[in-house]
Amino acid sequence: MHPDLERLREIQDLDHRIAELTREISYLPAHIAEIESKLESHRRRLEADRALLSANVKDRKRLDDDIKVFESKIARLRDQMSEAKTNEQYRAFQHEIEFAQQEIRKIEDLILDRMAEAEILDQNVKKAEAALKQEAQEVEKEKKAAEQRTDADRAELALAEKRRAELASGVTPKNLLIYERIRKLRGGVGVAAAREGRCTACNVILRLHYRQRVRTNQEVLTCEACGRILYYQPPEEPKEEAPKEVSNCRLQSAEPRP
Repeated sequence: MHPDLERLREIQDLDHRIAELTREISYLPAHIAEIESKLESHRRRLEADRALLSANVKDRKRLDDDIKVFESKIARLRDQMSEAKTNEQYRAFQHEIEFAQQEIRKIEDLILDRMAEAEILDQNVKKAEAALKQEAQEVEKEKKAAEQRTDADRAELALAEKRRAELASGVTPKNLLIYERIRKLRGGVGVAAAREGRCTACNVILRLHYRQRVRTNQEVLTCEACGRILYYQPPEEPKEEAPKEVSNCRLQSAEPRP
C-alpha cells in the first residue's frame, strides 16, 4: 500500500478520536454545571420548606401570646365582676368574659391547624435534608469521576495530536491538503474504502479502468463523485460453517437390517 494511504487512514482514525475526545472534554463541564444547578434548586426548595416551618413556629408563638392576653383579660374581668354593683354590670362583665373565651377557642383551633401543618412541614424538611445529603454526595462523586475522566481525555488527546502531527509530517503535502479539504467538506471523512467496485462513502460505482488502479493501492486516488481519497478493501470472505454432526440414532437407523 502507498505510504500516504496508510498514514492518511491512521490520521483519519485519529481525527475521529480527537473529535470524540474534544466533544467529551467540552461536555463534561456543562454536565457538571447542570447537576450542580439541579442540586442548588433542591437546596433552595429545602430552604423554602425550612422558612415555612420557621414561620409556622412563630405564628403559633404569636397565637399563644394572644391566648395569654385574653386569659389575663378574663382574670381581670372576673375580679371586676366580683365588685359589680348591679345586675347589668355583672352581665356586662360576664358577656365580655364569654367573648374572650370564644376568642381563645378560635385561637386554639388555629393552633391545632398550625400544629398539623407543622407536622407535615417537619416531615418534608427531614425527607428533603436526607435526599439533599445523598444527592450532594452523588454529585461530588460524579464531579470527581468527571475530573478524572477529563484528565484522562486530555492526556489521550495530547498523545493523539502528537501522533497525528508525526504522521502528517510524513504525508506528501499535496495529498495531505486534499485530505484536509475533503474532510472539512464531507463531515470529517476524507478517506473511504473502495469495495466491490464502489466507493463505500457515497456508494457510486467506479469506472472499470479506475477501479483497477484503485485495487493496486499504489496510488493516491480520489473518488470521482465525492472526492474522498480511496483505498481498496477486498470483500470479506464468507465464514465456512462447521459440518453438522449426524446423530448416532440416525446412523443406526440407516444401517441395513439383517
